[in-house]
Amino acid sequence: MNKSPKRRFITGFDGLRTLGVIGVIMYHLNPNVFSGGYLGVPIFFLISGYLITDHFFNTVDYGGSFSLSNFYLRRVKRLYPGMLFVLLASGAYIVLFLKNLLYHFDQIFVTNVLNVYNWWQIFNGQSYFERFANNESPFTHLWTLSIEGQFYIIWPILLILFSKFHVKKGRIFGFSMIVSIASAIWMAILFKPGVDPSRIYYGTDTRLFSILLGCGLALVWPAEKLKEGLKKSDKWKLNIVGLLSLALMLLMIFTIKDSDPFLYRGGMFIFSVTTCIFIAVVAHPDSIWNGLLSNKVFHYVGSRSYGLYLYQFPVMIFFESKFKNVADHPILYPVIEVILIILVTEFSFRFVEQPLAHAKWSDIKNFFKSSTGIQRVLALVIALISITGCYSVVKAVSAPNPNVNHSQLANKINKNEKANKKKKQQAIENLKKAKKKQNATGKMSAADYARYKKAAKDHPINTEFEKYGLTQIDLQRLKDVPLTAVGDSVMADGSDNFLKLFDDKKVVVDAAVSRQLTASLDILQKYKDQGVLAPNVLIGLGTNGPFNMQQLGQIMSLVGPQRHVYWINVHVPTRPWEKTVNGVLSQAQSKYKNLTVIDWNGYSNGHTDWFYDDNVHPNPDGSMYYTSFVAKEILKSLDKK
Repeated sequence: MNKSPKRRFITGFDGLRTLGVIGVIMYHLNPNVFSGGYLGVPIFFLISGYLITDHFFNTVDYGGSFSLSNFYLRRVKRLYPGMLFVLLASGAYIVLFLKNLLYHFDQIFVTNVLNVYNWWQIFNGQSYFERFANNESPFTHLWTLSIEGQFYIIWPILLILFSKFHVKKGRIFGFSMIVSIASAIWMAILFKPGVDPSRIYYGTDTRLFSILLGCGLALVWPAEKLKEGLKKSDKWKLNIVGLLSLALMLLMIFTIKDSDPFLYRGGMFIFSVTTCIFIAVVAHPDSIWNGLLSNKVFHYVGSRSYGLYLYQFPVMIFFESKFKNVADHPILYPVIEVILIILVTEFSFRFVEQPLAHAKWSDIKNFFKSSTGIQRVLALVIALISITGCYSVVKAVSAPNPNVNHSQLANKINKNEKANKKKKQQAIENLKKAKKKQNATGKMSAADYARYKKAAKDHPINTEFEKYGLTQIDLQRLKDVPLTAVGDSVMADGSDNFLKLFDDKKVVVDAAVSRQLTASLDILQKYKDQGVLAPNVLIGLGTNGPFNMQQLGQIMSLVGPQRHVYWINVHVPTRPWEKTVNGVLSQAQSKYKNLTVIDWNGYSNGHTDWFYDDNVHPNPDGSMYYTSFVAKEILKSLDKK
């Protein structure tokens, strides 16, 4: 039996769902694999916009009546069983094994049920891009469900009103496109380089364009009205357009990083438009892409894509809380996590989502009469998990604040940022005014040595650093070393010590939480344009995600061969890109003569007592070792010049 155009589209769409969910999961497992895997989310949004709008007009255009209550009931039965079970099952695990994650779980549960979790995340939640804060949430990714839920509630009502007042499809299309473009522009306006983009990443207002593009496509390209029988030349054109759009989608998924300004200044909109074009090709019955995307593997993954998306974060967070040295097993651990995600998803799909989606009251009443022993055991297990999860929600109301946002580390970083803000601006002004730079490189002459030796004897400074391997002569000398430092939260944690060791009136330390390499390009360019980029540049990046040799080369090209770059390698055993980042740095050191890699990873190896519980950020004692070691390595390099 031939599939109808509608059915052909839905089965072909499994391939798109597969691409989206694989991209998102691989991105969360290792951004080095799918650097832009988070772009899978616009795929889901576009699918939702297209299918709901197409379903509405496919009903009313043929004289049917669209039942809002039936639509809402179907959406609830389709989405809520999986969402509630992932929340309750995760809550059960948390209350039994990770009680420090209980805080705010009651609010997380309620806001997910009410489809406003994305806004709760904006005002209360953790950054989507900071992967190393203590007590990382297993629910961070659920923001997408709230945006889709808001769409499912509001858009059908608007369509009913448009239909009631006989608004033409062309006007509805125009409305969709205007709001979509306005949303993309609003995202670009709100984006600030170097600032955590979580607000615009989570916001309904800044992500609406993907859904509305799908809605607009359904208005001008309805699946049921697409007919077979195109000319051979037109078929070729259709399939080539599909090939080019898919190629561009994959290129963007594999290359655009989450910190790239282009992503928020039109890149995500371009990706959505490209995906929209590919959806249009797949929807047409004469397209070969529908058949290519309708295989059994894609159908299986596509049919479970919702569950795969739901369970990815809880599985990863809970697994990595027990096995923390992910960098030691960069292939094995992700493979285990993927297997666990698939198994948990399959269990949920077979025994929770599907039964509840098709259940009737009569089925529930007759369950214990007709069910087998195995079915009753499974039902009991699911019931116990759900009851324990409900208990966790109640328990969370009085759960103590684990001080995630007010921990010793967070407090120190916040304090350092406030203290450094004025000092940084003053240092920039001082450097602008300076007409002559003495000892521009920091290299020590015989006269300098004599001066430092006398100062060390007469006026010793920073004596607390002496037990960490710095001599008093070293400490005196550091005050004359010009330096511009750019880094992430690890450097931000140690910025107060760097400003003690170096001259805070002439040294700029620019470090921020969640910063990745791409964000540093604009920062370094700004300092270069201002004429305050020092002859010695210290880089502390790579903690939050990997980079390649080409990206590192951009930094080296921007800094120029006349300046020396000191790059601190990373100690981040909780993430698989530790070896990738350190490997790139090791190769780069032999390529660039003006690059010195400071081996913090090797120096700190085995010293778990130097770090907070995340095993990434140095604690107060570790920060002294960190900054002292970096300072010693800089001086050692200067002596070799």
